Amino acid sequence: MTCHGLVSGVGALSSLVTQQTGFPLFKSRQIRQILDAKRFDVIHFHNISLVGGPMILRYGSGIKLYTMHEHWLICPTHVLFKFKREACLKPSCFRCQLIHHRPPQLWRYTGMLRAALRHVDAFISPSDFTLRRHHAAGLDIPIVPIPNCAGREAEEPPPAGALDGVPLPSRPFFLFVGRLEKLKGLQTVIPLFREGGEADLVVAGDGDYASELMRLAAGCERIHFLGRLTPAQLRGVYARAVALLVPSITFETFGQVIIEAYAARTPVIVRDLGPMPEIVAESGGGLVFRDDAGLRDAMERLQADPALRDALGEAGYRAYRSRWTEEVHLERYLGLIGDIRARKRMAGEA
Repeated sequence: MTCHGLVSGVGALSSLVTQQTGFPLFKSRQIRQILDAKRFDVIHFHNISLVGGPMILRYGSGIKLYTMHEHWLICPTHVLFKFKREACLKPSCFRCQLIHHRPPQLWRYTGMLRAALRHVDAFISPSDFTLRRHHAAGLDIPIVPIPNCAGREAEEPPPAGALDGVPLPSRPFFLFVGRLEKLKGLQTVIPLFREGGEADLVVAGDGDYASELMRLAAGCERIHFLGRLTPAQLRGVYARAVALLVPSITFETFGQVIIEAYAARTPVIVRDLGPMPEIVAESGGGLVFRDDAGLRDAMERLQADPALRDALGEAGYRAYRSRWTEEVHLERYLGLIGDIRARKRMAGEA
């Protein structure tokens, strides 16, 4: 594997210009040289926002794929979190960008994006929900659902000593894993643990919202912030949790932490929003809540009934093995490439 670093010589101005124009002005020559150096079999675009904007989709030849890791194609802030308050159901993009402290992107009001999307053979969606959300937004593009996967190490037991120095509580605990941002919804969970109960809350992760969350949890000995953990440490913490809590208050594209929990035979409790309830429904590996009362009830059920907790964890693990391993993902991914190649040959494009 070769990693090509892009250097513009103008610092952050390069990213700002790309964000504003949708064109990699200061890096265009470098990107073209890389992609035109040879005829690649496949060019797979991931997070292109500040690398090249939509114009980069025109560069290079061969089969072109794009994975929807975020909602960048339909949301200037990428996350469909309207006014930093709620999931976006009715766009107000210009004002929302200002509230997110993002310069408005005028190119989004032109035909640039839709013209660029025609250069991509297939768009990969991590979930059926994300596929539907993009089509509902008016994008008439070929989207194929291929869920994300957890790496092979996800289900390996943590090595001896992996949890040395990790201050886990002695009492049963529920777990939150992820970036500490408002849209992840952890602030809606903390008050429930401040009320009391027989279980603790363990938080693994860091982010811009960490200080506010710690302020909300101040003085509560039942809430533990561990910061960033290594993959091996996380596997050990997943395995010891009663369940993983996923309280996101906006539309995610997928729930990576869900399948990581499943790999450790740990059930999940997710908010009824976005792709999360679909993942739970197809796996049978957890419970779904809509409000504080529902979350409280779900936690009490799993803590009071270890047999239910273990049964859901086993169901999640079986679903992980059949749907979300590297092997399953690669089979679907390579199958998509084969289908596109065959179609191009029949059309005389190859």
